Amino acid sequence: MLPSAATSRRGAFIAPALALVFLGLAGCATAPPEIAPEPPPVRPSAPPLPPNKEPPPPNVNLSGFPLPYRQGYADGCASASGPERKDAVRYGGDGNYRTGWTDGLALCKKK
Repeated sequence: MLPSAATSRRGAFIAPALALVFLGLAGCATAPPEIAPEPPPVRPSAPPLPPNKEPPPPNVNLSGFPLPYRQGYADGCASASGPERKDAVRYGGDGNYRTGWTDGLALCKKK
């Protein structure tokens, strides 16, 4: 039996529709997972200065700054050239120590 005109037209529409479905499913394929970069090496930590001890004199004039700021500055500056020296409890709770540590680290890294 010969195909009728209706069957030919149906086949003309089915083939492109199947191609679109195939292309749509091919677009759903997942890419291989990316390999995460290795984390930076962890620097060993050195003990920070005790809260009541005067730090060694820095290369900048810090007279007039409170003792916690000067101690934070000394710890931050020491961290710039060696193992990290930070009192995590004071860094989290004492704004003067935290600001001094950040300033000391930034300024001593520039040298």
